[in-house]
Amino acid sequence: MGKNEKADRAKIFMPFDALKGFREALKEKEKILVEKKELSEDDFEQLARTISSMKKGMMIKVIYYQNQEYIEVVGVLSKIDEVYKKITVVKTVIPIADIIALECMD
Repeated sequence: MGKNEKADRAKIFMPFDALKGFREALKEKEKILVEKKELSEDDFEQLARTISSMKKGMMIKVIYYQNQEYIEVVGVLSKIDEVYKKITVVKTVIPIADIIALECMD
């Protein structure tokens, strides 16, 4: 069996998605849309204290609101932008106003 014959034979066993985009559409339907929770004044002060104690390079876990759902991100804190009130976890930019929970993992 030649090299090309083996490659052609391998194509037979490759996965085939007959309904292209169907899986993505199902995944979108599975989302549970929720209203954004407003932090109490005490919770917001605690969040501000946590942010002020964080340093670039720390491993953190953030839960934030985006597009009618809550998203959890775990990663390295890349940047704290106090002027525009945003933090960056790896390459994900998160407005501080959208954060519901923040935890330092270090």
